[in-house]
Amino acid sequence: MSVTAERKKEVITQYATSENDTGSPEVQVAVLSERIVNLTEHFKTHAKDNHSRRGLIKMVSQRRRLLDYVKATDQARYQALIQRLGLRR
Repeated sequence: MSVTAERKKEVITQYATSENDTGSPEVQVAVLSERIVNLTEHFKTHAKDNHSRRGLIKMVSQRRRLLDYVKATDQARYQALIQRLGLRR
């Protein structure tokens, strides 16, 4: 259900803007997207898991806030990020 440490490291290296980058908005959005995908798969078999659904809604909201921040600071960076992640916006 959760993202493994190896998968998280792969996502971080893939979306990092520099060598030791783990906290940029791009990395945070990518990690959140990975967790959101895993939780949506979880809900296909556990439809009544409302406690986890609340966590999913919080993650989606956090990702939305981070994307709004990136959009406000750099429009081109925002477009590139949603294109790479395949998010519809």
